[in-house]
Amino acid sequence: MWEKKKETEEIKAILDQGTEFEGKLIFTGSVRINGKFQGEIFGQGSLIVDKDAQVQANIAGQSVYSSGAVQGNIEVNEKINIHSTGKFSGDVRTPVFIMEEGAFFDGRSRMAQIADKKNEEQKTI
Repeated sequence: MWEKKKETEEIKAILDQGTEFEGKLIFTGSVRINGKFQGEIFGQGSLIVDKDAQVQANIAGQSVYSSGAVQGNIEVNEKINIHSTGKFSGDVRTPVFIMEEGAFFDGRSRMAQIADKKNEEQKTI
């Protein structure tokens, strides 16, 4: 009946199958990983981890959508969504944590502190 409009971001970069990267990734917009990544990720937008991806990184950004394997800690301002094929090992801080049936999560999640901070910011506006 009522559908929430989904904002679409332009994909700025793709790390596709068969590629490996080690280092620091800093981006604005949306980035898709389908290869192997190891290091740190800082984003002002969405990080999309595809089904065949293997990511070993600490991640900070707006949103993470994962269908692949992620190891590391994640802190996002909007939401994390682990799809049914996704595997995540690490700690997460987010105001919204969505995990589909079949997804794997091993770690701790914290939601209250970020949600409280977001509410305080909205009150000051």
